[in-house]
Amino acid sequence: MRLAITGSIATDHLMTFPGRFVDQLMPDKLDKIALSFLVDTLEIKRGGVAANIAFGLGCLGLRPLLVGTAGSDFAEYRDWLERHGVDTSEVRESVRQHTARFVGTTDTDMNQIASFYPGAMSEDRNIDLSDLRGRVDLVLIGASDPDAMLAFTKQCVANQIPFAADTSWQLARLDGDQVRTLMAGADYLFCNEYEATLTQHKSGWNPAELTEQVGVQVTTLGGKGARIDQAGQEPIFIPAVPGVEPAEPTGAGDAFRSGFLAAVSWGLSLERAAQLGNIVAVHALESTGPQEYELRPDALTARVAVAYGEEAAAEIAEYYKP
Repeated sequence: MRLAITGSIATDHLMTFPGRFVDQLMPDKLDKIALSFLVDTLEIKRGGVAANIAFGLGCLGLRPLLVGTAGSDFAEYRDWLERHGVDTSEVRESVRQHTARFVGTTDTDMNQIASFYPGAMSEDRNIDLSDLRGRVDLVLIGASDPDAMLAFTKQCVANQIPFAADTSWQLARLDGDQVRTLMAGADYLFCNEYEATLTQHKSGWNPAELTEQVGVQVTTLGGKGARIDQAGQEPIFIPAVPGVEPAEPTGAGDAFRSGFLAAVSWGLSLERAAQLGNIVAVHALESTGPQEYELRPDALTARVAVAYGEEAAAEIAEYYKP
């Protein structure tokens, strides 16, 4: 199964605040917030949702096609992704703008406040996916320039290219009509628990109506694992991986998508896909930076066995081998 991954390609500036954001929020003053957090650390890492997902897929032995726009400063990053199994032939390099920047601060509760400057990503709207017809089996439409996301969705529909919707960080910029356009007809919808609620609010669809609009709705639940919904079927709940020692949350959701899509591409069940997604997400969660983890077949399948049993480990090991 050939996968194309669209969305942001960015440099991440990751900071840690040695306290709790919630302790700094005054309930009667939320309409006049003025806060500055003195942070302890700053780490500059490779990131961007599309690059993160493609990185994870590459580490799992696939050869995903990364589609997007970076700046003229992308050469070293391109080499890194290629070394980790990512096909970057469809990444454009802007002659005017630098690669996008993500700036995120995480507190001791693993809550995060972030900002994103699009830079070269704003040129994604100039990309045409039409020539991917027949070359790929699924396009993941990740968070990018909103106009580009809408154009990509319409191009996939017009060219009958199966697609997965993953609005994530861009939900705040989208109105109801845009949300409905991006979701309707998707083979997969990825979101976390908060994004699922916000999607329902903005689209005007209740949970059952939303599920009817997509083939498979995959909702990550943080420390509670993940849930899979399909119209007319009972939800599938996948428990979280035990014994996790989180370091920094950036990229964990992207890593989940890598594991999930890898398992789908291997023809494994949705339950196995979510299990592998949880396992890969934990690797990212236990690292500082979304592309700083390593996946080793023996260690990964051993962790699958502990979390989900020997049968699950054996099925995954059949495809992810040393």
